[in-house]
Amino acid sequence: MDARSIIAKLRRQLVPDADEMRWFAQELADGGVSDAQAGAFAMAVCMGGLDASARAALTLAMRDSGDVLTWDLDGPVIDKHSTGGVGDCVSLVLAPALAECGAYVPMISGRGLGHTGGTLDKMEAIPGVTTQVSEDRLAQVVADTGAAIVGATAQIAPADKRLYAIRDVTATVESLDLITASILSKKLAASPDALVLDVKVGSGAFMKTLADARALASALTETANATGCKTSAVITDMNQPLAGSLGNALEVAEVMRALTSGKANTLAELSAVLGGVLLADAGLAQNADHGQAQIAEVIRNGGAADRFGRMIAAVGGPVQFVDSWARFLPEANVIQEVSARKAGYVTAIDGEALGLAVVALGGGRQVESDVIDPAVGLSNMVRLGDKVDPATPLAVIHAAREDAAQLADSEIRKAISIGPKPLAIQPLIHERILA
Repeated sequence: MDARSIIAKLRRQLVPDADEMRWFAQELADGGVSDAQAGAFAMAVCMGGLDASARAALTLAMRDSGDVLTWDLDGPVIDKHSTGGVGDCVSLVLAPALAECGAYVPMISGRGLGHTGGTLDKMEAIPGVTTQVSEDRLAQVVADTGAAIVGATAQIAPADKRLYAIRDVTATVESLDLITASILSKKLAASPDALVLDVKVGSGAFMKTLADARALASALTETANATGCKTSAVITDMNQPLAGSLGNALEVAEVMRALTSGKANTLAELSAVLGGVLLADAGLAQNADHGQAQIAEVIRNGGAADRFGRMIAAVGGPVQFVDSWARFLPEANVIQEVSARKAGYVTAIDGEALGLAVVALGGGRQVESDVIDPAVGLSNMVRLGDKVDPATPLAVIHAAREDAAQLADSEIRKAISIGPKPLAIQPLIHERILA
């Protein structure tokens, strides 16, 4: 086999077979194809598309380009993936809740991408936590605590790592086939028995329309199920931040309030919905509703919080984090309110603009080498439909410097629309695509 013949096949809109996909993915991982050939491959897939069988073959080929984890545990191994949004810290609530319900959750997660926050960056806002662990250490943490949230090692889906960097500079990131293969190659490398996908839609998501979100959810579930992993998807609303805060330490604080307050909120609600689907698919609940009730109960009774504390301690965090989390989290130097300039109702929130404002504060990366400030971000965000007046804070800015806070103030005002009448608010859950 050779790269030119496979690329030529794609150019003619013919489908490479599984052996050709495996060969190309392995050569991507090993450096046997050039950057030019990798770019041509990505563009050919982007322009011509793949059918369902070829998409599954590419996904498995990229998964098998590196290590595929194996488990010897007394319960099902399950996982969750979100397509990205703002204020979305569900993973930190859901992983320990699932473990408390009898599952094992090796959650291989990522860092911030564009305007969306990264689960690993949130974990590392907790002092001492390390998210880069060996595969042997990952296996030990999962066996001991039931859950671990870590980054992929260099041996997990190396073909995807190479191809993703090429896609980023060749305008092929948007390909549905390549998005699907990229997400699933890493998730399937952890060998889950069941997987749930949280596909976001709205102003704070990559997918802005329900049609686009539905297409991605269908591609992901169809492909993952074809590879033998029982997979469902839930399309969820991202027309406003999920939690009331954006920024790494601030979102960890939201997680701790959800885990320890016993009060219902959107973060706990979505965690229960996603967890219910997973528990049903893994055989740990009679159905999704029963599973949802189980997740809600372990959040309410503190079991998920205790499990979270064990998980944090196992990856280097404070042993007493759950008992006194507020004193461990870093605080910003400058904290100031953004007040409304007129009375009315919050009618729209540009989540992407808010996410980029947090990045500009130092809470995300504008280039790969940027060092994140875990303390900065936004808290006390207004919600869609809230009634406001000039005395009402739209948000609270947490910044390292006064000038950065002033710039954020301007961006937040532009991102939040206020009208004379409240508008209909989209439901949190749009659709379920069950395995």
